Amino acid sequence: MDMSYEEYGKLVKKASKGTKMYKTIPSAFLVGGIICTIGEVFRLWFVNMGMEKDHVGMWVSTILIFITAVLTGFGIFHKIAKFGGAGTFVPITGFANSVVSPALEFKVEGFVLGVSSKMFIIAGPVIVYGTIASIAAGIVFYIITLCGGTI
Repeated sequence: MDMSYEEYGKLVKKASKGTKMYKTIPSAFLVGGIICTIGEVFRLWFVNMGMEKDHVGMWVSTILIFITAVLTGFGIFHKIAKFGGAGTFVPITGFANSVVSPALEFKVEGFVLGVSSKMFIIAGPVIVYGTIASIAAGIVFYIITLCGGTI
């Protein structure tokens, strides 16, 4: 069945739901703001407990990843994401959700072939290219310091 571009465009338009921006933008702003506020509350709490500022960011990130993983496991994060849309893509929570979701989806295939292998379907490239980029940055930094320069 051959279809013209105009016919295809009409078919896509008919099948696609329109976005209600007056609703989605404020909900994304609200959910993203709440996630960031939770992170800031943990940050202030750790600073007030006397933790070294170099370690605070690591602990806040770890806690946000853990909370997101637990909420994803119980199916709650999906409901939050359905309401908040792009607001849940705050990098650390979106990344945690992208690691846990495929792992849970394929848990019926067993631990090795299911959970362990599917866990990195989405997050794997991020980890690989992040590692490569950090190695490249380290090499550049090393070369610059060998030449007597500073960054």
